[in-house]
Amino acid sequence: MTMLTEDQQALVETTLDFAQDHLAPHALDWDRDKHFPVDVLRKAAGLGLGGVYVREESGGSGLTRADGVLVFETLASGCPSIAGYLSIHNMVAWMIDHYGDTAQRERWLPRLCSMEDLGSYCLTEPGAGSDAAALTTRAVRDGDHWVLTGVKQFISGAGASQLYLVMARTGGEGPQGVSAFVVDKDDPGLSFGPNERKMGWNAQPTGQVILDEVRLPADRLLGREGDGFRIAMSGLNGGRLGIAACSLGGARSALDRSLAHLADREAFGARLLDAQALRFRLADMATELAAARALVQQAAQALDRGDPQAPYLCAMAKRFATDTGYSVADRALQLHGGYGYLSEYGVEKIVRDLRVHQILEGTNEIMRVIVARGLTEAFG
Repeated sequence: MTMLTEDQQALVETTLDFAQDHLAPHALDWDRDKHFPVDVLRKAAGLGLGGVYVREESGGSGLTRADGVLVFETLASGCPSIAGYLSIHNMVAWMIDHYGDTAQRERWLPRLCSMEDLGSYCLTEPGAGSDAAALTTRAVRDGDHWVLTGVKQFISGAGASQLYLVMARTGGEGPQGVSAFVVDKDDPGLSFGPNERKMGWNAQPTGQVILDEVRLPADRLLGREGDGFRIAMSGLNGGRLGIAACSLGGARSALDRSLAHLADREAFGARLLDAQALRFRLADMATELAAARALVQQAAQALDRGDPQAPYLCAMAKRFATDTGYSVADRALQLHGGYGYLSEYGVEKIVRDLRVHQILEGTNEIMRVIVARGLTEAFG
């Protein structure tokens, strides 16, 4: 762990207590039963975790990105799936706080911060995943209203969330033609596909959000017309850090489980933990996690100070931390031998949960595109 301030240390300790008391004991059951523990999310909100980055006057905690990555890493030590959803919810809340007008902030943020209302981020479509600027969901102006039609795919919280931050095309092709809207679950014409059957992240629902001529008053537009893609990408900078941090927390839990397992097991007359080959594996895993954590912190600090290189660093951190986290968890499973493959030990769940982190909030291939673009811009 990097050097923390006293406030950050207290934040980590409080969050760790919550993760150990309210997430870890139930994570395997939630995964098995595909249960979304909304009551537990609201308990997290009672600690200020429903509006981590939202300004205090809007009901949030007003924390920095450097604080936030500590929060999500710690939460993920209890359950990466729930921590991942909280990261997405907080991304939505921050976007409304940052880009909304006074009336919008007053209308939506108190209930988002308390998690009485849950939030979902709706960018990806069945035919527009990595190429998000090619989205086809359309919003047509009709007097004082907008009418939205289209389908969003792979949406965390679909059907359970109350608010959906939807990117829709209001103009021509490309990113300049996209605007952002806040859609309410109760708006006529909004419906949801079935909960997807997934490899991991089973403790939160994922599905399609279907907009069939959803009619919204003009005040549901977030920011200005045509700013939606910029707003969406701005939100993703922080979202990528949240998911990177969740990978660190899940992987650290897997490493801790491996240490305990190897200390408890014997083979050929000696503890497995005393075998040099296995100790070297553990050392590599810990070293790689420390390096990934340092990069995530560097990116978070850059985002906090408004560094122009922040998007580049966030992409770099997301790519490295999610690849590293999955690799460490996979090696932890191997160190458990056959026990690692059993659900009751919890390691295989971490492996399944962390695998999707390499895909969501922009695939790691897209992260490489962003990093490479940042490296080569000077050369035209």
